[in-house]
Amino acid sequence: MAESFDLSLYVRQQDDGTSHLELAVEGITCAACITEIEDGVRQLPGIAMARLNYTRHRLAVAWEGAFDPARVLERLRELGYKAHPYQARTVEDEEARRTQWLLKCLAVAGFASMNIMLLAVSVWSGNVTDITPETRDFFHWLAALIALPTVAYSGQPFFRSAMAALRAGRTNMDVPITIGILLALIMSVVETINSAEHTYFDSVVMLLFFLLCGRYLDHAMRRRTRAVAGNLAALKAEVAHRLDSSGEVTLVPTAVLQAGDRVLVRPGERIAVDGIVLNGASAVDESLVTGETTPREIEAGSQVYAGSLNQAGTMTVSVTAAGTGTLLDDVERLLENASAAKSRYVQLADRVARAYAPVVHTTAALTALTWMLLGASAHDAIITAVAVLIITCPCALALAVPVVQVVASGALFRSGVFLNAGDALERFATIDTVIFDKTGTLTLPEPRVANAGSISASLLEAAARLAISSHHPLAAAVATEAQSRRPYDGVVEETGQGVRVDLDGRELRLGSPAFCGAEDLVHDAARRDPDASLIAVSWGSERAVLAVRQALRPDAVAAARRLRELGLECRILSGDREEAVAPIAAALAVGSFESGCKPARKIEVIEDLRRSGRRVLMVGDGLNDAPALAAADVSLSPITAADLTQAQADAVFLGERLQPVCDTLLVARRARALMRQNLGLALVYNLFAVPLAFLGFVTPLVAALAMSGSSTLVTLNALRARLPARTELSAEGATPALPVLQEA
Repeated sequence: MAESFDLSLYVRQQDDGTSHLELAVEGITCAACITEIEDGVRQLPGIAMARLNYTRHRLAVAWEGAFDPARVLERLRELGYKAHPYQARTVEDEEARRTQWLLKCLAVAGFASMNIMLLAVSVWSGNVTDITPETRDFFHWLAALIALPTVAYSGQPFFRSAMAALRAGRTNMDVPITIGILLALIMSVVETINSAEHTYFDSVVMLLFFLLCGRYLDHAMRRRTRAVAGNLAALKAEVAHRLDSSGEVTLVPTAVLQAGDRVLVRPGERIAVDGIVLNGASAVDESLVTGETTPREIEAGSQVYAGSLNQAGTMTVSVTAAGTGTLLDDVERLLENASAAKSRYVQLADRVARAYAPVVHTTAALTALTWMLLGASAHDAIITAVAVLIITCPCALALAVPVVQVVASGALFRSGVFLNAGDALERFATIDTVIFDKTGTLTLPEPRVANAGSISASLLEAAARLAISSHHPLAAAVATEAQSRRPYDGVVEETGQGVRVDLDGRELRLGSPAFCGAEDLVHDAARRDPDASLIAVSWGSERAVLAVRQALRPDAVAAARRLRELGLECRILSGDREEAVAPIAAALAVGSFESGCKPARKIEVIEDLRRSGRRVLMVGDGLNDAPALAAADVSLSPITAADLTQAQADAVFLGERLQPVCDTLLVARRARALMRQNLGLALVYNLFAVPLAFLGFVTPLVAALAMSGSSTLVTLNALRARLPARTELSAEGATPALPVLQEA
């Protein structure tokens, strides 16, 4: 009998009396899946609504009255799809709403600027002949009718930020932007009322459009990787198999488990709770939690931790903590403290703005005061002050950093790196020390057959195809060696022993050495590779023992050498044993390494380095690395890392190679140089432009054109923030120094 899934935690009651559930759906390949899924779910009695978001792969279902939502999962399974309950995260939802709001503001500003520019061109390009003052005023009022509501709506991101800064008794980049926009807008209305020849509605709205472009792109880049991690977390729903008093199994969210509940943990499953083993024996892989690669043998009475992987036998575990109070909670507490310490970093643009904004305001005020003291009218004095504000309006300064970030993030994207934070580029550019975790970072996250090269090709292929039919974690590593992904027919699995099948008149076996009759080969295999897990294969008279372990990333040696060439010190901090860490350090020529590191110890080492003036990059993937990633000045994580770890990393990289680590540092250094150049260009432009505006040689219209020109200049300069020409890191030389880690 199939186990049921308790979905009550995820069901939300709506105001109209219906019940609502959101599911993350796997297996959606094309738009045709929309109709198939929606129509298929609507056929269930009681379903009032089924709507699929194709972009996010999320299905919203609503029903009235009594209905078991687990039937929706069953129906989707019948249709060929796999679904998991999705819980919206408040922070992510808020970020999504803000991104949509910025996009709407950008769209309104872009549409309005095109229309106002069209009016301006019509007036001054000769399309409208014999312009009379009445006709000119009519076009100015039309421009005002477009610009006023546009600025009121699209300017909100800057107005709100400026008001928040002023209420806090400080200034930021948005304060002079807001003052410049509002003064130019007010003066344009005054000039329109007075039937003046020039107004500046087009310049104000175009300025707003450029600024919103930079603001939107910067915000979108910050949330891109977090959105991906959020979907991955939803598709890996945290559930457990709870045993009730009668011994029946129910699949439940870990959040509903309480101390004293019993859960069933099967081979190949990740343990969802902290608890004590009541019965059963197994080997547990705790590398994701502690960094220790060697599986820990456990039996009745042993303590197990959430996040560990059960490799062998079936166990019944008595829950001591689930959801809260687990070992992972300790990690999160360290994480929170480390994140708070790192949040004090101030971006380069903000540091410049702190000094720049008061200077701009003071200059504009002195301009108006000086002109009135010299006998000019209040109108002329204000017009000149507005020209100073517009020409010094930090559009170029506001774009100087974001536009470089956008171009550089595009270059890193092509290199397989996703940035989580815009200011990460600045921090990547300043580091002088790189700390690597070992397990899953310097080594590949998934184990491989380390001695595949010494096994007969036909025997290895047969073993790999047989391994496809097994759920054992070691068999999964063997299955990666298969050239053909087609499993054998008639495979028989013997619990706790292995799998077997009759093939070409001979029996093929894969499993324990005793099951395969290979006990005599175990001693030599263990001596050659003492850290590996062993699995045997036999095919008739042919026998072999496969050593399964994590392999060094193919370009790890070359990457470490390249980092040293860039003037960086490399270190290793690992939770694994010294005998497992030392060969890695020797292969990479890393002189400083530490084994057996708990999360708190990693933070301690990083903080000691930072207190001594070092700038630290942490590269790690395990849950135990998340606090260290947050404590470092900047951090990187592979895409295979735990969701919590990815969320704390400043950037995530794809693939099995470490080349993206080097690429990130090269691009970051180039980007920081360009940020400084752009800020310098913006400031030099002001040194020449402000005196001209102060003396009255620049009208607000010319000031707006000059300001737009400076923005274009910094944008063109930012396009140079691409990945410098480089040669792919070679994997040659990586394996001879560490023969036990070499790949086939």
